[in-house]
Amino acid sequence: MQLRPAKLCTALLLIALALSACARRGEVPVTPTLAEDDDTFCRANNVAAGSPEYVACRKDRDVQRANAAARADHAQRDLGEYMLNHPDHP
Repeated sequence: MQLRPAKLCTALLLIALALSACARRGEVPVTPTLAEDDDTFCRANNVAAGSPEYVACRKDRDVQRANAAARADHAQRDLGEYMLNHPDHP
């Protein structure tokens, strides 16, 4: 009867690990060019805060980040489809 709590703890640990992996799926991928803070990036390129160039720089960074997330989602979807269509290839 001593093994029952150990099995329960092990099962809960495995479930927690699986759920934490799912929670990380929605995060935006971090690429070296997008890892830096947007404000720091735009100011480093000698763009004054509040200027039209600054606003355009921030919008460009948002678009780049959205495109990176879309590419990552597309790659994940393609991998899933490949795995479904080719179950004999690991």
